[in-house]
Amino acid sequence: MEEWIGQLWHKVITRAARREYPEAAVRLDEIRRPAAVLFRALGGDGGLRIEVANETVSSARRNLLSRIAGSNRQVALAWRDNDTLRLPASIAWYAERDLNRQLYLWLAALATRDGRYTGDWLQQNTAASVDLLNAHPGLARRYHTLVERHLQQRPDLQTLKADEAAQEQMIRQALLDPASVSGPLVTAGVAAQPVPLWLHPEPPVQQQAQAVGDDDDAEDEDGDQHSQKVDTDKRRRGERVEAPDGRDGLLAFRLESLFTRAEYVAVDRTTEENEDQDAQSALEDMDVVSVASDHKRVAARLRFDLDLPPEDNDDLYLGDGLPLPEWDYRQQLLQPDHCCLQPMQARDAAVPSGVPAHLQVKARRLRRLFEAFKPRRHWLSGQADGSELDLNALIDYSTDRLRGIRPADAKLYRSFRNAERDLSCLLLADLSLSTDAYVNNEQRIIDVVRDSLFLFSEALQATGDRFSIYGFSSRRRNHVRFHTLKTFDEPCNDAVRGRIQAIRPGYYTRMGAAIRHATALLEKEISNQKLLLILTDGKPNDIDKYEGRYGIEDTRRAVQEALERGLRPFCVTIDEKAGDYLPYLFGSSSYVLVRNAGELPAKLPLLYARLTAA
Repeated sequence: MEEWIGQLWHKVITRAARREYPEAAVRLDEIRRPAAVLFRALGGDGGLRIEVANETVSSARRNLLSRIAGSNRQVALAWRDNDTLRLPASIAWYAERDLNRQLYLWLAALATRDGRYTGDWLQQNTAASVDLLNAHPGLARRYHTLVERHLQQRPDLQTLKADEAAQEQMIRQALLDPASVSGPLVTAGVAAQPVPLWLHPEPPVQQQAQAVGDDDDAEDEDGDQHSQKVDTDKRRRGERVEAPDGRDGLLAFRLESLFTRAEYVAVDRTTEENEDQDAQSALEDMDVVSVASDHKRVAARLRFDLDLPPEDNDDLYLGDGLPLPEWDYRQQLLQPDHCCLQPMQARDAAVPSGVPAHLQVKARRLRRLFEAFKPRRHWLSGQADGSELDLNALIDYSTDRLRGIRPADAKLYRSFRNAERDLSCLLLADLSLSTDAYVNNEQRIIDVVRDSLFLFSEALQATGDRFSIYGFSSRRRNHVRFHTLKTFDEPCNDAVRGRIQAIRPGYYTRMGAAIRHATALLEKEISNQKLLLILTDGKPNDIDKYEGRYGIEDTRRAVQEALERGLRPFCVTIDEKAGDYLPYLFGSSSYVLVRNAGELPAKLPLLYARLTAA
């Protein structure tokens, strides 16, 4: 009974202290794409990705109910940095869902002006608001509606102390008329109440200093592959701390108080100790996550698949590595010879292979279907010259002469010619470690990719089109692996099928270097149409600085270089989050998402048929 009453009291007091409307909440996942489109359309940096904003502690005064309930201590406000636009995971400030949705869009629009103005929090946000409203007057009605409803939620001036009331009055005036602000925000004994229509006053800045092992050439630090995976939609601020030295222990017994999970104590807790079974609950309690390095050799904690094998056991190296440039968006500079691409071939690919038994029926159907694209000889009528007379054209010509009509030029012949498909296609398949994941109870992504390559090659062999197939993965800039599966000059035989059969997942996805080399190979073709088809399951990444926006910008630059050379890049992906970054990389009409990865083998050849039908 006592526990039941306690739970009931907690629900009642928490509901009474709540200042939001959960029933009208709009989540970021619902508005991510419209917000991204609006942000870029109004001049925002196209390379920024939209992510969830950290909840931060609010120092504003709380009312009595909030203090009793222990709520309203944290708030999620929008902000941006060099790589991301941070928006709250959900917005429920208003009782109407439409207003919460409009607030998301307003914040995305306001973020396009962030960083352009100087001054304190109030001056920067009001100046940005004035600029945005002047440039886009259509936003004014939306903005004033949000302000009017928000002012009803702000504290009553009569209940505040004199300095707090003056501060609150200035914020209200700035919201109603942003152009009227002429100075900084007046100070008060406590922080001002949050303003959800403005960007964060003090956004949590990521730590810039790199710890040992974080530089470009350091080893990566993957954890135990059996460790528990904790999923949460909230982002938290991290900090780096010194790890315990492993020599001194700590025995603490305090009756007067209890340690909380938010406190970091350098306890001698070894890495061999069992994982916390309540890790997710502990993570939810933390405002700041402390991360430490134990200074051990990271190679001892890497999964074996991530270690570079000795050359005797590795795939075959085909010649020396090729130096390739890489784009650094921060410096706006194409760094020459920054990457090393190594052409390779699987060591066990020397064993010839036929089409797998489970694909033979599909392969026969595709060959019959794609034979319709094969160049055939046909008659061309109405020609100025040719091998024989065109009787229909001759009859029409004679009839016109009898009627007194004399055509200027008579095309009375027909000729027998070949109809040619003058195109070349290079398929570039992502063979990174992420393809080792399962798509169903029977198949991994790499199995689906392998089946796709088998059927793709069978279909294109039936058309007679020139095509080649390569795979790629990477481990830092000095080891971009480029697997040769089929070159343009090779027939699609059992040796090629043996190489396809031998592909396996490994390492990461340095996509820019792979696209640049594929572009160079495809550019040598004399065909008028050149299609660069990229098959991937995720965004560009590597264990050095290629993670995040750096990899996105380099890949986008490589795609632009391919376009400038007359190629047509097109991406096929099974990544559900592809809509967040592929439009920026390839354009809205140059990629396709296959939502059911198991359908990729059947859909890839048909997609090629549509792309080359013209």
